[in-house]
Amino acid sequence: MKGRELKKLGLVGVQIKIALGVCQGAWLAGLDKTEIRDAIRALIADPEAYTSHAIFAPLAEVLSVESYAEREEPAPWAMWGEGLDEKSIAQMRNACRLPVARRGALMPDAHLGYGLPIGGVLATKDAVIPYAVGVDIACRMRLTVLDISADSLRDPSERAHLIGALEGETAFGIGSHFPSPRDHAVMDEDWGVTAITAKLKGKGRAQLGSSGSGNHFVEYGVLTLAEPDLGLSPGTYLALLSHSGSRGAGATVAGHYSKLARQLHPELPPELQHLAWLDLDAPEGQAYWEAMSLMGRYAAANHEVIHREMVRALGARALATVENHHNFAWKESHDGEEVIVHRKGATPAGVGVLGIIPGSMATPAYVVRGRGEERSLRSASHGAGRVMSRTQAKKTIRWDEVSAQLQAAGVELLSAGIDESPGVYKDINMVMNAQKDLVDIVARFQPKIVKMAPSGERPED
Repeated sequence: MKGRELKKLGLVGVQIKIALGVCQGAWLAGLDKTEIRDAIRALIADPEAYTSHAIFAPLAEVLSVESYAEREEPAPWAMWGEGLDEKSIAQMRNACRLPVARRGALMPDAHLGYGLPIGGVLATKDAVIPYAVGVDIACRMRLTVLDISADSLRDPSERAHLIGALEGETAFGIGSHFPSPRDHAVMDEDWGVTAITAKLKGKGRAQLGSSGSGNHFVEYGVLTLAEPDLGLSPGTYLALLSHSGSRGAGATVAGHYSKLARQLHPELPPELQHLAWLDLDAPEGQAYWEAMSLMGRYAAANHEVIHREMVRALGARALATVENHHNFAWKESHDGEEVIVHRKGATPAGVGVLGIIPGSMATPAYVVRGRGEERSLRSASHGAGRVMSRTQAKKTIRWDEVSAQLQAAGVELLSAGIDESPGVYKDINMVMNAQKDLVDIVARFQPKIVKMAPSGERPED
């Protein structure tokens, strides 16, 4: 029998692999295809009856122990915002059915993702879910306030200097890298913590300081501070803002361990397969945690290098810096026990914790300080959230419409795809109003010069 035939009979993942070996053994023992198929069907219906069978026992043993038992009652979860799409809500409900789930939360920017929705927060016990961390491990925001006057944006020669640094010291697109690799201490760390990361050090070194594609950006804007904060006086400042993650290395780690988790949990029903987990007390879970943690440090280094090189090229000085991850898993204490909190497109918002929540290329980003709301697992949104797919955007939005929006907002766009235009995102101010109990606004950042991956690049976010 072939893999696709076994899949039609209801087998998945490692079950199919074991079944193929069993079928070969049955064929060598003299059974014909019909007899083998009938035996497999009977085995699936009653695996216990075959656990001592000379040929079919390996498959029977796998099927007899791999039974899915979800929680008697779903884990509790809370939701912020109105008008969230039903598919995202359904994904959150499904995640809370997992036997390892403890509590969940859905942020006001939520939209459909793989397994856990973007904007989903999930606490689990002794388990980590690769797809609940996300494909772009440790995707991150970083803001640097510069000692350059915001008025420089209106001076043609100074503006040209700003654009030159932005164009010269960043790299966008799938596989983007620098001819001469940039330096950072993260490359001196032990990348041999797992077999996967050991193979990725060269790629990591080449792509260090680059931004990839999708919704990743580097931009200048005007930061407005109404009250003294961030070590700064009230006023307006020129600031640099970036958004990207762990690049090709992180994507490879995510792909490997997501596939492994699914192979280890073939018993999960179809709607939960992307929520397959790795036990943290097992070698696979420990390996993923080490790899994810390294990718977190690498993503932070990416941003540090971007900002370091741009500040150097500008001949400027950094007055203040704010940064945060939003695709990651943390060990935290909630409800009196240690749990793993997955924030897939959600910003950590513990008491006093600073974060950045962007809107779109034409709308504000906000520097926020967390309020530590327990119902949200001390989390907030990570952005405005999409309301339109990339495919739909390419079919329905025209560049002349986008250009008018950008001109009205006083934004110069150096490069981007139309699938990242302002109309594909929710109103950031409505999103912020929906989470007033989660964060306090510290400062407002209005984009003025924006660079993203050029049109046609495959999304990497």
